[in-house]
Amino acid sequence: GGRMKGTLAVPDISKDAGGNPHRVIIMQIHGRLTNEQRDLIGEDDNNAPPVLKIYWTDGKVRVKTKELKDLNATETEMLHVSAWEDDEGYTFPEVVGSEKFTLEIIASDGRLEVILNDNESVLYDGIHMQKWGVFENYFKAGNYLVSKEVGSYAKVKYYELEVKH
Repeated sequence: GGRMKGTLAVPDISKDAGGNPHRVIIMQIHGRLTNEQRDLIGEDDNNAPPVLKIYWTDGKVRVKTKELKDLNATETEMLHVSAWEDDEGYTFPEVVGSEKFTLEIIASDGRLEVILNDNESVLYDGIHMQKWGVFENYFKAGNYLVSKEVGSYAKVKYYELEVKH
């Protein structure tokens, strides 16, 4: 488990051909296979799916997690990226726009909470989170633009970032 809290803003981001702002991943919890797990399933790297991605999308904060496709999957089957799929996601109703805001992730065994501006939170504590412990996991914060369009860009400014384990 652990906690990551950041104060940040997305002051500038490019728009697509339809005039809609691109999306940018601003925080996440990424999965990692141990060397033993990697070798067991025949992968060539240690990448595992991210349990959590937090996006800035059109001025709002959107949270996406992964869910296990088959709850009866063995621990070895769970190690494959293909065993997981995106959940429906959750978008906080508060508009953050290009202004400064605070995001906090609190992760513990089988439980994950995301808090926006110390005001509203979304909690994940079901079976999918309990199964996620099969991976090693780590926090990431930054600017991960979700666009392959030529000339697209995002500016993400972190004012403060704190991580505790």
